[in-house]
Amino acid sequence: MQSVTISILKTFEALKNVPDDQLQWLIDNSKEYSLLDGEYLNVQGQPLAGPHFIINGRLQLYVIQNGTRREITTSATGDITGYLPYSRAIKSSVTSQAAGDLHLLSFRTERIKEMIRDRFELTQALVHVMSNRVREFTALQQQNEKMLALGKLSAGLTHELNNPASAIVRDSVSLIEHLKLEPQSFKKVIAIQMDASQVDAVNDELFRLLAVKDRPRLTLKEKTRREEELTGWLDEHGVENSYEAAENFVDFNFGIDNLETFCKSIPSAYCSPVFNWISNLLLTERMVNDIQESSRRIADLVSSVKTFTHMDRGADKQYADIHIGIRNTLTMLGYKIRKGNIALVEDYDETLPPVKALIGELNQVWTNLIDNALDAMETNGKGTLTIKTEKENKFVQVSIMDDGPGIPDDIKPSIFDPFFTTKEMGKGTGMGLEVVQRIVHQHNGSIKVKSVPGKTEFIVCFPIDG
Repeated sequence: MQSVTISILKTFEALKNVPDDQLQWLIDNSKEYSLLDGEYLNVQGQPLAGPHFIINGRLQLYVIQNGTRREITTSATGDITGYLPYSRAIKSSVTSQAAGDLHLLSFRTERIKEMIRDRFELTQALVHVMSNRVREFTALQQQNEKMLALGKLSAGLTHELNNPASAIVRDSVSLIEHLKLEPQSFKKVIAIQMDASQVDAVNDELFRLLAVKDRPRLTLKEKTRREEELTGWLDEHGVENSYEAAENFVDFNFGIDNLETFCKSIPSAYCSPVFNWISNLLLTERMVNDIQESSRRIADLVSSVKTFTHMDRGADKQYADIHIGIRNTLTMLGYKIRKGNIALVEDYDETLPPVKALIGELNQVWTNLIDNALDAMETNGKGTLTIKTEKENKFVQVSIMDDGPGIPDDIKPSIFDPFFTTKEMGKGTGMGLEVVQRIVHQHNGSIKVKSVPGKTEFIVCFPIDG
């Protein structure tokens, strides 16, 4: 194994401008050694040592989440890893393992204070390494967290869009089949002999009833009883297809009194074709309404996605109503809320002033917190999600509460730590709450948690003046 020299350290990009005497001091106060393939440099949760300078070889960094190994990154020749000056980390958040033979130079961590006091250029170089590491790590993990959130939202949107899309296809096919039957009805309608005043009276009553949009919701029992009543009345008046007609009439809240009003303007010989014509018209109206409603639902979902992702906007902070992002997040997670049989309570103070924020990042906060709350209630098969907004002094305060099992006291101090998660592999990166905390702090806000069995509450505050 070749001994480490100043010239070798000069090949490190971070150290090339450090004075030779400081590099020699680094060598004199470091340990040079090798690791064989598979040997560990440090283990997750153990005290953090270093810095370590990789002279030759590769080092794999990973975390263990619920017994499963998750790769983070790989360091190679010329990289610097481990503890760095001014780092606040005490324990290692990752495990590092040699990938093949590894040649290292490890600085004695206990002499970091001396380095900071007496070797300015060396300290500055290593602080720069730490800054780059934090920036790159933050960008990578934030992207990973966004992709995980996107995956969850995509799964939910697939279900959300599938229902109205299927309804449009189903109703459009039914409408085409229904319209094919119209020529038969037309033969009977064309043979009707009614004067203009009678036709106008029928049309006026029909459009008056169609204009009523606030129709009562009937239970299955009430609907069946109404259909039986109308079917009996239609049979008494010799109307063909009485059951199908009664079904359509009940859907539009027609009663016997309405049918009798129609009868006043219809010659008795033509009751059957006229009422069947009205029934066909109502059926067409219902199918068109269903298609319109399904189309509107798709348009609303697309609009929510666009607002949620903050498309067509710049990356600068903007003043916005905080409720818009929360509501759009709930739309995105709507399928999961219904699937989990979750009751939703929204207690909003609509008079709150707008908050100056990066809206897309704020939506990531709501996504993580609401999704975590839904996951917490998943084992119960039901629960209540409560979202409350209010003004607290000079802050906008958002509380997201669930009635799940709560966060155990022994893990509560760790929930905002990088890579900490209680979720199984593939469901969480362990970066969700860390990302949430970082975004909140970037907005000069605060986040805290209160949790007991049966109630967990995350409280987020943002300054009103931004």
